[in-house]
Amino acid sequence: MRTLSLIGIGTGNPDHLTAQAGQALNAADLILLPRKGEDKADLADVRRLILRRVLTRPVPVAEYDVPPRADQTDYLGAVTDWHDAIAQVWTDTIAAQLPGEGHVALLVWGDPSLYDSTLRIASRLPDLAVRVIPGITSLQVLTAAHAIPLNTLAAPVTITTGRHLRDHGWPPGTTSLAVMLDKGGAFTAIDPSGVTIWWGAYVGMPEETLIHGPLPLVSAEILTTRAQLRARHGWIMDIYLLRRDH
Repeated sequence: MRTLSLIGIGTGNPDHLTAQAGQALNAADLILLPRKGEDKADLADVRRLILRRVLTRPVPVAEYDVPPRADQTDYLGAVTDWHDAIAQVWTDTIAAQLPGEGHVALLVWGDPSLYDSTLRIASRLPDLAVRVIPGITSLQVLTAAHAIPLNTLAAPVTITTGRHLRDHGWPPGTTSLAVMLDKGGAFTAIDPSGVTIWWGAYVGMPEETLIHGPLPLVSAEILTTRAQLRARHGWIMDIYLLRRDH
């Protein structure tokens, strides 16, 4: 049986890779490297940089193109079909590059357990034994960059998505709200009164950009900065923490 190691690589900073991740990469017989088109070529370049920094022996690398996700109103259906397509690409690539038993490695942004679907895709490949090498999450890097704790004293924290915040508003019973996978500006859907935001784009990377302040005062600045960064780089990864006054 083949083994698939899903290796968390943090936010793309090679210095954030754990020793365990480095060992797993060097023990691999094949490394899968996804490509997401020319407009996101930087993402593949970061993975290649990490491999150049970490590998101490030659390991075959199989690059593959990630199938596009259909833009349809049935979001969950579109995602399910997309995951099926990716799983098929993995199956075909592994079969072509590693026909026998062996150890396959795949680099995953952040940590495979936190708002990432790599584990769900891997579950579609029944002939693979999956193991996870945890990575530093963008949430950890965000709070470190702003030098703040994630929670207030003895208070809960909720981690959600931009889509959920926009559709359902502020979750009841929480003071601190971490928002991931926001296509942009979901915080404009809530009442900004008494809310502070700590926002970061490309956290942990050379392009890191941070903005912090009362949401009513910095909301427009974040939206403008985000649009400029996306236009400049062709892609953007951002995350933010919202905290409502008691």
